[in-house]
Amino acid sequence: MDATERQAALDRLNVLVGEWVVEAEFDGLEVPPGRSVFEWSLDGQFLVQRAQAPNPAPDAMTIIAVDPETGGYTQHYYDSRGVVRLYAMTFDDGVWQLLREKPDFSPLHFRQRYVGHLSADGDTIRGAWETAADETAPYEQDFVLTYRRRR
Repeated sequence: MDATERQAALDRLNVLVGEWVVEAEFDGLEVPPGRSVFEWSLDGQFLVQRAQAPNPAPDAMTIIAVDPETGGYTQHYYDSRGVVRLYAMTFDDGVWQLLREKPDFSPLHFRQRYVGHLSADGDTIRGAWETAADETAPYEQDFVLTYRRRR
């Protein structure tokens, strides 16, 4: 991956920059909205996300980097429970995907993915986190997670 391709990959993430209201839908629970802010760091080489979430979700911070081997992204995830995870990430054609299917900083007790779809106006991302018990089990919805840009 050359510098031009790397910059193009970073530029695709500009749509995420800003402040978002985050709405989580857990079965049987009323959860107030949370807040998420995406901003560039270290001369625009990394996209940092800080999220404040009501219970049962933890507060979190992520750092998104371009993967020079694949042209995709790696999301480094940290949360207020002390959980650290590494996700393979793509953001193409308005579809944001996060995928964790192998052990990283913690054992892999289940596979996990998020698939979100960006609205035509760029102000809403609606998606869901899904989990699978093992590599042969199908994914099942864990909870819906929607981002709405705060103006």
